Amino acid sequence: MMALLKRITLAVSHAAVYVKASLHATAFIFLVSFLVSCGNSEKELSEYNSKSLGVEEIKNADINYTLGGKAKAKLLSPLMLRVQDANPYVEFPKKLHVDFFNETGTVDSRLDALYGKYLEQESKVFLKDSVRVINILGDTLYCHELWWDRNRKGNEFYTDKPVRIRRKLQIIDGIGMDASQDFKAWHIISPVGTIKVPNSQFPVY
Repeated sequence: MMALLKRITLAVSHAAVYVKASLHATAFIFLVSFLVSCGNSEKELSEYNSKSLGVEEIKNADINYTLGGKAKAKLLSPLMLRVQDANPYVEFPKKLHVDFFNETGTVDSRLDALYGKYLEQESKVFLKDSVRVINILGDTLYCHELWWDRNRKGNEFYTDKPVRIRRKLQIIDGIGMDASQDFKAWHIISPVGTIKVPNSQFPVY
């Protein structure tokens, strides 16, 4: 009789565990079904994730940088993301354009890139994808990656990647470069070659 009661008790215990596990599984399936049935779009989920990560989104950004009351640069971008984390940064994932001004307030160089990232703690900008810098003389820099650091006086632009500089009658290729912000002074670290070209193909400023 005692053996029979033990078997019954054990069976009841196993049944209780099975029911509890089934309830947990059912609850999980119901929760997943409920979340899916809510119909959240990818855009809504992305916006929720952005808010939870501390991402501030600004469309059609128009930023003016001044020093001592004088305009130094003007940045335009269709989308700017300000990310607050351990190392806060500002990202421009959909291209950016920058005009740099001289002491008289006129533009002396222009910059375009498909992507940019401003590292706040280091106070410098990383640019990549179809980067182009052009000065008032028409000299044009083409590269895939470029750094812009205002603290490097006279050498604000620099890279260790391949570069191409288009001048009035020649194209100069090389690896690595330092250049001033107005792009009037530049130095290719490892020149690769020079190609002569007709003046008619010179870029327009």
